[in-house]
Amino acid sequence: MWEFLILPLTFIIGILLISRLFIAGMKKYKPRARKGRSPLQRAHVRTLAGLRLQKKAEAKSGIAETGVSERADSEPLAQRVQSAQPSKPLNEFGFLTNLVKEKTKEAEIQRDNYSRAKQRESSANSKIEKLQKKIHSLEEQLMATRKARDTAESALRIKDLPELPPPVASNGIKRPNRLRNALALTAACGLFYLGYTFWNSNSPKQASHVDSLVGVSDGILHRHKNFGFDPKKAEGIFLSVPSPESAISVARVWTEKPHLAGTANDYYSSVQQLEVFRKHLGIKPTKKSLPVFDAGSEDSRQAVLSIPNITEPTAWIDTYYPLLNLPDQRNLEILNEDGSPFWSANVEETPAEGDPAGQWYDTIGAWHGLSKGGDVQGKLVYVGYGRKQDFDELAAAGHNLTGSIALIRYGAVFRGLKVEAAQEAGAVGVLIYSDPRDNGAVTVENGYEYWPNGPALNPDSVQRGSVLFLSKYPGDPGTPGTPAYPNANRTEGTNIPSIPSLPISWANAQVLFKELEGSDSIFSNRKIRLLNKVKNDIAPIWNTMAVIPGHVRDEVVILGNHRDAWVLGASDPTSGTVAMHEITKGLGELLKQGWKPLRTIVMASWDAEEKYGLIGSTEWGEDFADWIQKHVVAYLNIDVATAGESFGLAGSPSLAHLLRQAAIDVPHPSDPNRTLWDAKDDVGPFTGPIDEDAFAVQQEAELAHKAATSTGVGPLGSGSDYTVFLQRLGIASSDESFGGTSQSAVYHYHSIWDSQTWMEKYGDPGFVRHVAIAKHLGLVLLRIADSIILPLNTTQYALELETYLELVTGLATKLPDAPNFPELRRAISKTKEASQKLDDRKARAEHRLKRALDKVIHRDNQHTCGHRKFATARTWVKKVFGVHEEKTAYPHKWPGGARVTPRIGRLPAWTEEQREKTKGRHHGEQRRHHNEEHKGIHRLIRAVKEVQAINKKLSTFEQGFLSEEGIKDREWYRHLGVAPGKWLGYGATTLPALTEAITIDKNATLVAHEAGRLTCLLEKLAKNLD
Repeated sequence: MWEFLILPLTFIIGILLISRLFIAGMKKYKPRARKGRSPLQRAHVRTLAGLRLQKKAEAKSGIAETGVSERADSEPLAQRVQSAQPSKPLNEFGFLTNLVKEKTKEAEIQRDNYSRAKQRESSANSKIEKLQKKIHSLEEQLMATRKARDTAESALRIKDLPELPPPVASNGIKRPNRLRNALALTAACGLFYLGYTFWNSNSPKQASHVDSLVGVSDGILHRHKNFGFDPKKAEGIFLSVPSPESAISVARVWTEKPHLAGTANDYYSSVQQLEVFRKHLGIKPTKKSLPVFDAGSEDSRQAVLSIPNITEPTAWIDTYYPLLNLPDQRNLEILNEDGSPFWSANVEETPAEGDPAGQWYDTIGAWHGLSKGGDVQGKLVYVGYGRKQDFDELAAAGHNLTGSIALIRYGAVFRGLKVEAAQEAGAVGVLIYSDPRDNGAVTVENGYEYWPNGPALNPDSVQRGSVLFLSKYPGDPGTPGTPAYPNANRTEGTNIPSIPSLPISWANAQVLFKELEGSDSIFSNRKIRLLNKVKNDIAPIWNTMAVIPGHVRDEVVILGNHRDAWVLGASDPTSGTVAMHEITKGLGELLKQGWKPLRTIVMASWDAEEKYGLIGSTEWGEDFADWIQKHVVAYLNIDVATAGESFGLAGSPSLAHLLRQAAIDVPHPSDPNRTLWDAKDDVGPFTGPIDEDAFAVQQEAELAHKAATSTGVGPLGSGSDYTVFLQRLGIASSDESFGGTSQSAVYHYHSIWDSQTWMEKYGDPGFVRHVAIAKHLGLVLLRIADSIILPLNTTQYALELETYLELVTGLATKLPDAPNFPELRRAISKTKEASQKLDDRKARAEHRLKRALDKVIHRDNQHTCGHRKFATARTWVKKVFGVHEEKTAYPHKWPGGARVTPRIGRLPAWTEEQREKTKGRHHGEQRRHHNEEHKGIHRLIRAVKEVQAINKKLSTFEQGFLSEEGIKDREWYRHLGVAPGKWLGYGATTLPALTEAITIDKNATLVAHEAGRLTCLLEKLAKNLD
């Protein structure tokens, strides 16, 4: 076990020696009793000091040398010894009296013999000059003094001699310690060098770096072909787990009851999700109480901030406290001229036979989340899709909308921006309805029955939804940029409406259109009354989190899905929740078989995404922004897994190739001869004529972005939980789903009819698309978590930037002196060149790492060497510095059958059987093998460090687009590469600050400023890649 003592003893001894030298140089030595010396040693020190002091005093007093010689000849040795001691009687020491007398007698005999010899010598040499006598006398004195000293020391070396009193005076006496100090300095330097070499050769200087370095090596070893879990094997096991039978049974459980954010059922669903994580990831509860923590509490903070230190899967629930509201009273009326109601609408959905979901029609009313309460009246005006351009066109035609109530159809842009545009135009209220013309071929006019008897839109269905001004900032209105803690300082939200609004059905909208038909203007003849009373309150929401620690625990990939639903939410979000469930099962099966990810995986079940505007994910992102930017390498989102037949992908350009390849590697959900990627061209089974203009508007933004990307993976705007990660924190993100087409059954979005019955009949019969999404997203997750080099393609990003710039340049032609942005073009070109160089480095670094690992393993298979036990000392050092060594929670069979946790430090650890087989061999080569071994390990460490450096460049690449200044008029959004359009909400705008300076502000000075700001970011980004 000597290995445990090498490093601590090295540093302790070195520190003590250096401290001794420092003290000796700073002050004079004063003899004192030292801890650890025996009484005999302390007495010896004081005796010698006293003799020297006496000699010095006699020299100063002018005593004649001859006198000294005579005293030395005539005074008995016992008296001389006693004279060197203090005046305290010697017999006080009791048991030593006889011994001292005996030694004294022997000394006197020796003196007499010496005197007689001296006399004979004096008579024989009487003619010797006086000077010679003096010299001789001094020599005799010196010899006598030495003998006296030897005798005294001999007497004082007796064991257990009690401590002698201190000498009379010894101030200022120094030890002759030059040689000792020189030796101590040499030893200290040598020990320091050995310690420094040992530390740097086996562990980096800081604990986190130690863990990361060792983690990378261990993770790669974990996947080596000799040790059981290469990525292909892990992927095969995972892909065998998700099944339609499991998916449909889980979906039926989640859609039994409504679970609106902030309600009791919502809390129960968070606990239900916690139990799912515990069951499938093998998490054993450590306490009787549930791990439900208030955001901002020590428990909540530590749960996240300690993720790099945990060694086993764990799960908990975080509670945030945002502003929420619930409906109280709602009414919609057409008024007579005297103010009495002419017609009153049924503002709730109507239950129908054929779908049991109808029983919940009045449990959660039809209203807009975060809508303004109010009771208003005004003339009705139809404003199409309610886009900013629609209101601008009415204003340009001379129509003043002040005091009116706007009737708007769903589609094209986010509903909150419809209300914002109406508010800016002077309207006092907004009504938003679902128009069947936007449903393509599947309409009653084309002969299809409406749900639940057929695939067409139920005319009484209502699309609920938040009317938050999403383009300004998502999340809790009162705490923009900061987390919604229980005691948070709150402000008046600037991202919520100041006018009331209501969602209404197509049936009610038809009545209102009749009012407009009989009018001579765009306004109705009669007034409309809109009543919307809501209850606002600060209420809790619950994010359920789980962690699977990886070998490299300071690199994290997050998979997220929101859990809350407007009613039952079979598609939104339960289809995504089911996909996450199947992914969790697959990961759990891998864990059972001994797998462990290279990087840590965090799974998040967000709350309050639907009703109030991405609150759960946004508050968590704002809460842990620094930690996320430091550790998270990618965020993968799943919201609506399936609501139709057409497969779609969106994400950061750096993830595009990974997303596409994974889709190619997953089979088509229903056609074994095709792939999941081929499903992007799938359409529904229903046919018939469609309103081309209406449907084109619905698909306009999506089609434009698909055409603008070479990969088929569009950019992300907003509308789901990736927003805070991508747009504010600069984390590469993705989203995916099966969506409807013009030939698909109508998806009743945010209605009671988003039900399990509809899903099993039209949404995904057989639940094969649920399984396909689970397999694809899980595969992407595994490839990010397990790849040596992060699969992020910065070169593809640079190529997309060139495409984005071409779009912007085309828009800028409408400006006077249309700019061509030459400096921005050069910056993009530099970024592309730097990315291509990084691609070369990536390939070489991965090759070097694999080769170095193979060589270390190959040498292990040929040699054994006790010197390799440095891993034990390294483990001890890691514990000293707080880096927890992993237990054998993930055993594997090594060559020979031993079950151990594969760690790079254990590469030398052969089984006992193999040790016996190779025992005694190659002894003559051990010194050479030592050198080869250390060279191999050092090469491996250097290769790992290079991989780490490259991965850091890749994971922080997206952050290079962030500007602390943010985007004009909506500074919460910081990403200058992509953001939700100011008047789009859901849809993405690439190079948003520059694009909107051209299209909205139309200001040449602002255009130049935004181009310069983007150029600076890209030049810095290119430099960082180099």
